[in-house]
Amino acid sequence: MSTFDFPWLSAMIALPAVAAMAIPFLPDKEGKTIRWYTLGVAIADFALMIVAFWHNYDFQNSGFQLVEKYAWVPQLGLNWSLAVDGISMPLVLLTGLINTLAVFAAWKVTNKPRLFYAMMLLMYSAQIGVFTAQDMLLFFLMWEVELVPVYLLISIWGGAKRRYAATKFILYTAAASIFILIAGLGMAFSGDTFTFDMVELGLKEYPLALELALYTAFLIAYGVKLSIFPFHTWLPDAHGEAPAPGSMILAGVLLKMGGYALIRFNMEMLPNAHVYFAPILAVLGVVNIIYGACCAFAQTNLKRRLAYSSIAHMGFVLIGIASYTELGISGAVLQMVSHGLIAAALFFLSGVTYERTHTLMMDKMGGMAKVMPRTFALFTAGSMASLALPGMSGFVGELMIFLGISTSDVYSSSFKIVVVFLSAVGVILTPIYLLSMLRQVFYGKQSEELHLDEFVQDIKPRELFITACLLIPIIGIGLYPKVITQAYDVKTVELAEHAREALPVFAGKQPVSLYSQVFSAPTLANANVAELIK
Repeated sequence: MSTFDFPWLSAMIALPAVAAMAIPFLPDKEGKTIRWYTLGVAIADFALMIVAFWHNYDFQNSGFQLVEKYAWVPQLGLNWSLAVDGISMPLVLLTGLINTLAVFAAWKVTNKPRLFYAMMLLMYSAQIGVFTAQDMLLFFLMWEVELVPVYLLISIWGGAKRRYAATKFILYTAAASIFILIAGLGMAFSGDTFTFDMVELGLKEYPLALELALYTAFLIAYGVKLSIFPFHTWLPDAHGEAPAPGSMILAGVLLKMGGYALIRFNMEMLPNAHVYFAPILAVLGVVNIIYGACCAFAQTNLKRRLAYSSIAHMGFVLIGIASYTELGISGAVLQMVSHGLIAAALFFLSGVTYERTHTLMMDKMGGMAKVMPRTFALFTAGSMASLALPGMSGFVGELMIFLGISTSDVYSSSFKIVVVFLSAVGVILTPIYLLSMLRQVFYGKQSEELHLDEFVQDIKPRELFITACLLIPIIGIGLYPKVITQAYDVKTVELAEHAREALPVFAGKQPVSLYSQVFSAPTLANANVAELIK
């Protein structure tokens, strides 16, 4: 670890939060000053991230960097402890980019603009806090703070069923958060020392029964956020009713919080339990992929179809986490970054389409390619990235995950064949439902209720700029993945080695007959034990 004089991470969190508190006092009647002020704060915070990581982040260091630790509430053992490593740093940058563009996308919000932009900045701050917190209690507080702005964004500025969607969101996510608190307290009180420091918690030795219980609690909590089947049902409703900026953040950042936490807590801090649960994660990943793709077919609402697509893509993240290979884990991180960019672009473009047609029902659209050709071209580019077209970031992430799981020596050949085959079926289904979506929206028969003519405006310069800011990194990562993978390669190697250290112990125990079939246990128990420990 290394410490820097300037508190970079604290500044990243504090700037949006403090700026949000100042919004009620700004003199502004129509909301124009507030939106420029909010955009300026978002850009400044994103620029602060770039400067901090450009000058102070070492790509060859797998440990925590930009470390800050201050006693906050000593009586509770709560410290203001922040740091980043190869897993969190790319996600912090993704948070900065998506939130900044979401603020720019909300340019036409006129209903309660002060509250809207204050919630956008507060959410921005809390998301950075989740990815940088190194104190378990601080992590939980940031996780909870982030829920309130999302609830308000959906319930006030959402669609016709916004209250139902917002209530469902808060019930699912708040109930799941209880498991974080319970598991965190269980880890803190375990052993001879009491601490919320996440580094120290990761070094503790937990009884296997306790570790399995902790892993289960975290899996439920983060599975809800990642929208793992069957905890996913809040997501299509939330996306279907959220305003476009809210959907950009939901898909671009919030889902990634669940994936990040699964790597940070379940895989890194509870490696022994991860051995037992890794095959389950792989199976759940396959279920997400197939189930999400099949459900997407049945959706006539544009945003709900994209929401189920997100559920399917998060299945690849689970398979990568379960792979036990550097390539698979690296692919999972890349998939999170890639999907964040792609989903934000698609949900923003769905908002652009909604502004022109005032409907999200695909069966009421049609013929839009003639009057909105540039929108069609950009929507097509985003869809191509989502279906993993070579040359775009989605292809690289999914390919790395496929190679990671298929080359893993942890699982039996039959298990790997089934996982890869069923995942490949999901990959085949993805272009079918995405291309049919494009055909129906842009080339289908125009509904009599929809009146499109030459006076309908195509995508505007502001909207084109937002989309370009997302598509450029999508293509850049697709053509040169090292631009992002170099940030976490060293860390993923360390993670894979750390997780594999528990495998020889597991192979010797053979606790459940199911796992003796799923894992190549006899090989591990004999020839490869010494190699795995290295």
